[in-house]
Amino acid sequence: MRWIIYPIIVLAVMITTSFTQQKAGQPGERLDLSYLDTTAAPGVSFYQYATGGWQKANPIPDQYARYGSFDQLRENNQTQIQSLIEELGKQENPMGSNAQKVGNLYSMGIDSVKLNADGAGPIRAQLEEIAAISGKKDVIRLAARISRFAANPFFGFYVGPDDMNSAMNIAHLYQSGISMGDRDYYLLQDEHTKMVREEYKKLIKTQFMNAGYDEPDAEKAVVNVLKIETTLAEAHFTREMQRQPELNYHKLPVAELGKQIGPFEWTYYLEEVGAASIDSINISQIEPVKAAIAIIGKEPEGVLRDYLSWKVINSAAEYLSDDFVNANFEFYGKTLSGSKELRPRWRRSIDAVSGAMGEAVGQLYVQKYFPPEAKERMLELVGNLKTSLGERIAGLEWMSDATKSKAQEKLSTFIVKIGYPDKWKDYSSLEIKDDSYWQNMVRASEFAYAEMMDDLGKPVDKTKWFMSPHTVNAYYNPSSNEICFPAGILQPPFFYMDGDDATNYGGIGVVIGHEMTHGFDDQGRKYDKEGNLAEWWTAEDARRFEERANVLVDYFDNIVVIDTVHANGRYTLGENIADHGGLQVSYHAFLKTQQAKDGEAMDGFTPAQRFFLSYAALWAGNVRDAEILRLTKIDPHSLGKWRVDGALPHIGAWYDAFDIRPSDPIYLPVEKRASIW
Repeated sequence: MRWIIYPIIVLAVMITTSFTQQKAGQPGERLDLSYLDTTAAPGVSFYQYATGGWQKANPIPDQYARYGSFDQLRENNQTQIQSLIEELGKQENPMGSNAQKVGNLYSMGIDSVKLNADGAGPIRAQLEEIAAISGKKDVIRLAARISRFAANPFFGFYVGPDDMNSAMNIAHLYQSGISMGDRDYYLLQDEHTKMVREEYKKLIKTQFMNAGYDEPDAEKAVVNVLKIETTLAEAHFTREMQRQPELNYHKLPVAELGKQIGPFEWTYYLEEVGAASIDSINISQIEPVKAAIAIIGKEPEGVLRDYLSWKVINSAAEYLSDDFVNANFEFYGKTLSGSKELRPRWRRSIDAVSGAMGEAVGQLYVQKYFPPEAKERMLELVGNLKTSLGERIAGLEWMSDATKSKAQEKLSTFIVKIGYPDKWKDYSSLEIKDDSYWQNMVRASEFAYAEMMDDLGKPVDKTKWFMSPHTVNAYYNPSSNEICFPAGILQPPFFYMDGDDATNYGGIGVVIGHEMTHGFDDQGRKYDKEGNLAEWWTAEDARRFEERANVLVDYFDNIVVIDTVHANGRYTLGENIADHGGLQVSYHAFLKTQQAKDGEAMDGFTPAQRFFLSYAALWAGNVRDAEILRLTKIDPHSLGKWRVDGALPHIGAWYDAFDIRPSDPIYLPVEKRASIW
């Protein structure tokens, strides 16, 4: 999908995987002790102690920039999905069925002969239409058109809940239009960033020439694209600013846009995106949108044509011939992330099909790999975690009774989604044809766009899912006050169907607590039980919360992730609060289990120790230096190492479980530890 739906708060980087059924007694049903490095001391680096064995046994494959337990699950998932799709290919599937569409789209993705023979052909008509631009209204029309299937030119448009009236869907505009992922890549002047910009220029030139431009025109395009994207980046909100919802809500009457945002063909633009009937719109970030329309107004058509062409070329590159794919990988894979080798074509095709028809793939997946018993046990765990969080809220000494009451109301109204949707998405209007891989991806994007536009001006459908069932992740959505756990995450090392309580509470239990805590983190706490942006805290409680949250900001700001580069405590605050809360809430719930009460060791570890080892195992992984730098810029999650060595020093029970002492390097005095939920 080429645009955003309103923000949701996810557990980790988007990755897909599967559930693997196991019988009791098999190795996968117990905590995997091969993860450990017992030559390391828990008080020096618990991450090394708990996952060092995994790191040594799993060096980063050339095709990865970061390789962890998530990625292993993802590989397993892709293999299973591939077998499902190949099974579809062995049978007669009615034209227009999901089976036919999934199978055909996958087949086009792995057909290297056709992809290479087609070359730039699949995007030629789109580029010719851009080349024929005559006048600024043409620019606006094509920008609106392109945003339906490619990365947003200039700024973005989407339909989603109104922050102040979460029951209704409205139109939103937001900052967009840059292609390197973060404004810093355009603005910083350190040597690494300057190197990245030079490589980006090479990419633009190469891809324009792959698209049929001669060298002089390709070189002009480089200058024009960088000019526009740099101007956009200069106006963009920082990622820290984007985390403050009150700074990103400016609902205006359409009639006022010309006066408050700037002169622009607003009526024409809204007609072209399919929103002609609206009378108001939320401008999420005003200054960036102002800058974008100023660019359209003042830049010559030739500059704008090159920029729009780049949006198409760059978005289509991974679905075209090897020349495009390889150039794309050289920059986005090697330069930005440090990967050494392109992933196999079939794996990339699985991802594309999952992105285009996620619920169709997910439906196949859950029928074969997701047992109903897993959903039942998850519901029990969620109930236990809700009780635990409610008890912890009730016991907070820093929060007033008035705010506690509101917090308990919000907790009690959480919507819980587990496994897969009750109603599957209808893909009957999506056509998958035999013309080209890219054109099918365009149709899939336009299908999703039409689905989104159908929501405009209508009540929010709170049964809708924003992750496919086979995703190994979870999310909290503040506008609907919901937590969601797709089927894909319900497998080891997150969830053990027949595992002991310590392992499950340390794994999926913390994940559940993590998502619940997002409802009360620095962003989520600003939304009430109905999902509306509202101040439901007393002023004094809000001040106390900020004071306690700042302990985590300062702590993570002081972490050096590589060389002289520090973590960003403010940008990662929400996820760090959620990790902290998830650990506290899940451990509190675990203490009520019979295993915790009995205290009997298993595999040489006490129940408490197994809880924290299980948690650490979620983040086992290795990461390349370039990816550390990239993720520190763009990812609101702390790096895996610091989700362990940064989170656990704030958890009192962890010190007791592993006898961590003041002389240990990782020890943090009690008065310096965070204590929020």
